[in-house]
Amino acid sequence: MVERDNELKGTTFTISVLHISDGKPERIRQLLAAKVAQAPQFFNCAPLVINVERLADIPDFEQLKELVESEDFVLVGITGTQNEAMKTAAKAAGLAVMASGKSRKAELPPESAPIPAPVIEVKAAPAPLVPSKVHVGPVRSGQQLYAAGTSLVILGSVSPGAEVIADDSIHIYGTLRGRAIAGAKGNTQARIYCQQLQAELLSIAGTFQLSDALPAGLIQQPVHVRLDNEQLRIDHIK
Repeated sequence: MVERDNELKGTTFTISVLHISDGKPERIRQLLAAKVAQAPQFFNCAPLVINVERLADIPDFEQLKELVESEDFVLVGITGTQNEAMKTAAKAAGLAVMASGKSRKAELPPESAPIPAPVIEVKAAPAPLVPSKVHVGPVRSGQQLYAAGTSLVILGSVSPGAEVIADDSIHIYGTLRGRAIAGAKGNTQARIYCQQLQAELLSIAGTFQLSDALPAGLIQQPVHVRLDNEQLRIDHIK
């Protein structure tokens, strides 16, 4: 029997970020409760990071943690900290202090110009193609389809309460009334296409938009959804 040592590896997960401008528990509770009510399956036990860059004072992180968990989220950490005192308070509450890609770049000290290394051209073998997952017919309420490592093509409509997920893009040749989650493992280039938009939830690489925020002029229209400057952009397909 072959035994393997424990390993520490890097990977990518989709985590929602809650931006708060004050630490009032009741306002935060109302916001989380409203989001959960609109898409309970999507947010059930979902990891959450709180962005605190707009806060002037250090909040009660223990209280925030209890509040978030009471709404069935899992608070894993904070981001956007402005001072060491806030970082210390978060760590004391058992929370990770995280930095976004932009802030990491800003914190890196200047380095002297590296000595250019000799260029060695290596032609790698092309990566094997993963065929799209194709589903023929409607996706019914309560049903979930997941295309791991590839795109998902639906030759039919997605009913309310149904969920379609793909690590790459999602193409729906019908009406999207349920939830569509593209780029499930962090692919920011993933997209969502549908012939008629009536979605409960749209998500690409963890950035999501619920039905109440959909542009009124694009409801029941053919659309193309993509990430633009860390926000979802929905365009009409002409």
